[in-house]
Amino acid sequence: MFNKRVKIKELLTWNPSGQEVTVMGWVRTFRNNQFIALNDGSTNTNLQIVVTLGQFDDEILKRITTSASLKVTGTVIPSQGKGQKLELKASAVEILGDSDPEKYPLQPKKHSLEFLREKAHLRFRTNTFGSIFRVRHSIAFAIHKFFHEKGFLYLHTPIITASDAEGAGEMFRVSTLPFDNPPRNDDGSINFREDFFGKSTNLTVSGQLEGELGATAFGDIYTFGPTFRAENSNTTRHLAEFWMVEPEMAFSDLEDNMNLAEEFIKYIIGFVMENNREDLEFLANRLAEEEKQLPADKRTDMPLLEKLEFVLNNNFERITYTEAIDILLQSPAYKKKKFQYEVKWGIDMQSEHERYLVEKHFKKPVIVTNYPKDIKAFYMRQNDDGKTVAAMDILAPGIGEIVGGSQREERMEKLEARMKEMHIPVDELWWYLDTRRFGTVPHAGFGLGFERMVLFVTGMGNIRDVIAFPRTPKSAEF
Repeated sequence: MFNKRVKIKELLTWNPSGQEVTVMGWVRTFRNNQFIALNDGSTNTNLQIVVTLGQFDDEILKRITTSASLKVTGTVIPSQGKGQKLELKASAVEILGDSDPEKYPLQPKKHSLEFLREKAHLRFRTNTFGSIFRVRHSIAFAIHKFFHEKGFLYLHTPIITASDAEGAGEMFRVSTLPFDNPPRNDDGSINFREDFFGKSTNLTVSGQLEGELGATAFGDIYTFGPTFRAENSNTTRHLAEFWMVEPEMAFSDLEDNMNLAEEFIKYIIGFVMENNREDLEFLANRLAEEEKQLPADKRTDMPLLEKLEFVLNNNFERITYTEAIDILLQSPAYKKKKFQYEVKWGIDMQSEHERYLVEKHFKKPVIVTNYPKDIKAFYMRQNDDGKTVAAMDILAPGIGEIVGGSQREERMEKLEARMKEMHIPVDELWWYLDTRRFGTVPHAGFGLGFERMVLFVTGMGNIRDVIAFPRTPKSAEF
């Protein structure tokens, strides 16, 4: 019976008084043929198992190597050593799976994150990735809990779509047509009527448009699923496959949108700080050690836990895009030509601009509103000035944009005119426009990049380290 085991995280909370238990896990270290450090993934803290000399055959002891898996039954006793209050005195040890120490690639020493990315199938067994993925789990759980408690409906939007929500055009095609000889039309173009869906289809970049359909029936919905961008980008903030959280709220305006997004981010951080303290402390120490190697000007202003507390306890600064550009133009960084990219009204702000506003100027998260319509998507509500739209981005320390959203354009004639202006095929999105024909309402929504949120909470520097198996240009291993 395997499910009779006790998880190490739970066992470590007990008061030792001779209880007999069975634990299972993987060997981290085995010292002096006596002390096994066993870990089962429930916590970074290993359980010390004491093996009495002469109690077990040498053949068994030889097989207790790093990463071998064991089933151990024994008695819980107070620990003789420092650092833990209990240990397990083994009465039976069974090897469930051997691990050849000559071939096992992860040694009990510090490995670089680059090396561990090449061993993504095993990196979960390290303390760093144990902490990251337990935190990731908690953030996902907190997201569902937050929306459920607010009465939102969880809507599964399609992963395969015939529409491009962002109008960016950088999408992965989904097709069953033969690559070497696809059916063609008279003009030589590919005949997608012969394809599986009878039209050209792609992997989705966003569940938003379908989410709006749900919101105009259920009031408040959210989606939480994988999205895909065929963007040839190798930065530390981009993935080809990533997860998005996208709430859509009927009867809501830009102000409601900002309020919900700020409350949402604070809820997630509060939940993780309450439920993953041990993992966050480990990651905070790891980050502090890493930063000691950096020159002073490259270090973050606040230690990880302090940063999270700060976000939790401060109202986000709210400014318009026009005010943001003015701040940048007046900044010492601009005057000393420190920005790589130009600053003027109308630009799509780069990460360096966003981070300046957050980290140098306000020193806290910032919500920027009312962006120029020319740099935003067709579905955003046009403001009365004719130049801007009711958009909002939340910028966070360390990574820049973490949330992007807007009040949606609910006025049929304005939306249709904007779509034609931007060459969005009106006839293909007839179903989207129907929500404006039949009982339109003011509504708003936003998207939170899930991995960016995990990046922010864990303090990691590369987005490839907060998703189990990163998909990036020229890389789809595992």
